[in-house]
Amino acid sequence: MTTLLVTHSACLEHETPPGHPECADRLRAVLGALEAEEFALLARDEAPRAAHEQIARVHPAAHIERIENGAPAEGFRRIDADTAMSPGSAEAAFRAAGAVVHAVDEVMAGRVRNAFCAVRPPGHHAEPETAMGFCLFNNIAIGAQHARAVHGCARVAVVDFDVHHGNGTQAAFETDPSLFYASTHQWPLYPGTGRAGEHGLGNIYNRTLQPGAGSAEFRDAVGGAILPSLANFRPDFIFISAGFDAHMADPLANLRLTDEDFGWVTGELVKLAGKLCGGRVVSALEGGYDLEALAASTRAHVRALMLAA
Repeated sequence: MTTLLVTHSACLEHETPPGHPECADRLRAVLGALEAEEFALLARDEAPRAAHEQIARVHPAAHIERIENGAPAEGFRRIDADTAMSPGSAEAAFRAAGAVVHAVDEVMAGRVRNAFCAVRPPGHHAEPETAMGFCLFNNIAIGAQHARAVHGCARVAVVDFDVHHGNGTQAAFETDPSLFYASTHQWPLYPGTGRAGEHGLGNIYNRTLQPGAGSAEFRDAVGGAILPSLANFRPDFIFISAGFDAHMADPLANLRLTDEDFGWVTGELVKLAGKLCGGRVVSALEGGYDLEALAASTRAHVRALMLAA
């Protein structure tokens, strides 16, 4: 059993306006980091294109059509102040969602222990009917619903350690008690959701961190609140929204985590997955905008996945 890396070259063709932090160099940094010798044993697959019916478990047909047909012939089409599409964006979005779906299939088939999806555009801000926050489709929510619909996973959990709250995932999960969403994130910060008092139907767990918070506060939030809540939920599958923008070097926020913190939280999650759900874990890239910090954090994250495989 090994860890699977899923990616696709189309994800490099999603272009953003000059100076935009969510750029193709992010994915190049991630993939370059995983070319190191210690990652030689990774299984590697090319992401398929997600089918409409797979995406439709999260997004209505009108939203899917807006993304599929919304890419401009040249230049950029603005969705909002932060989010734009280029000629390659639709294909990248379908491949990013397809990566998570494929990873679920491979884990459930027992061909790999767990998986990391190195994809862009990211997904956790995409609400069912709205693309926003650099995100077009909610990749991790699509994967979670695929695990339920196709593989019979009755209870599915997402843990999100991106510095920004995953409003899209929360919106897709909060009215279904068989879905679990937990997030650590800086507060206050974009998108303005994720207050500690937002509980859904008792299935939403937000742990806010003040600007300047570092390892101690993060590890206390994860170990003292999120991991016990996850254990009580007893999921059949665990997903990770792996954003690395809580790193102290990241330019978009003010937390002070290190790459060792990302390795630690990943290790704790895969350890719990081993006890609860046969080790079934799929992770997908979300944020992280300092290229060196992103590369180092990715190495720590995937190293922890591999140690469990």
